[in-house]
Amino acid sequence: MNSIQGKISSIETSGSLSLVGIETGAIHLTSIVIDTPDSLPLLKIGNEVQAIFKETEVAIGLEEKQKISLQNQLPGTVKRIEVSELLTKVVIQIETNEISSIITTKALQTLGLVEGMSVTALIKTNEIMISE
Repeated sequence: MNSIQGKISSIETSGSLSLVGIETGAIHLTSIVIDTPDSLPLLKIGNEVQAIFKETEVAIGLEEKQKISLQNQLPGTVKRIEVSELLTKVVIQIETNEISSIITTKALQTLGLVEGMSVTALIKTNEIMISE
């Protein structure tokens, strides 16, 4: 599991859903949660939270800013690659955090990923959970 600590910077609510902005240094993340500030006291601007997401939910792109619907685009550098027959773990350094991505070994080869390479970690908004 990946975890990035940050502060809630924005909250937009519609019905029982909230789109939550999380800031940590230069990194901006968004998460959609099935809660509102009325139903979950944690949802307050300025509160410290953990943004948590699975390694299998992190896609990797080669361009810094992609023109796609994924809002969570985190530029970083490949720090370590652990290759196995079918799956590969790619550890990416983003600012002061490391996050991991599990991709197919075929995708690793197709992208030509190597340690030290600049990449962008891509995470869907609905895949980021918020915790204290």
